[in-house]
Order: sequence, then C-alpha cells, then structure tokens
Amino acid sequence: MLNPNIMERRLQLAGIILILGLIVEGLCLTGTGAIAFVVFVSLGGLLIFIGIVAYLLALVRTGGTEA
Repeated sequence: MLNPNIMERRLQLAGIILILGLIVEGLCLTGTGAIAFVVFVSLGGLLIFIGIVAYLLALVRTGGTEA
C-alpha cells in the first residue's frame, strides 16, 4: 500500500489542477469572442482532463510492495 501521505499529496495535486481548470473555464465564460472560447476549450479542458487522470492514477497506483 502507499504511504497515506503520498496518496494524500497526489490527491491534493489532482484537486489543485482541477480547480485551476475550473477557474480558467469560469474566467473564459465572462469573455466574449473566439479567443475566449478557444482558451475555454483548450486550456480549461486540458487542465480538467489532466486533473481527472491524475486523480484516477492516484487511486489506482500501488507502492509496488506486497504485504
């Protein structure tokens, strides 16, 4: 099993990335024009995707040692 501190740290990192993605998307909703939409889809979507993948990997990864 992973050390709880390592798993907690990975989950915190995934949460921070997800929050950054939501902030980017929220800020882009206030803007108008094509550039705001491109940033919304590309940067915001990418951060959300990376955050979800990091979260799932933190849950799935094991320490590599067996009991």
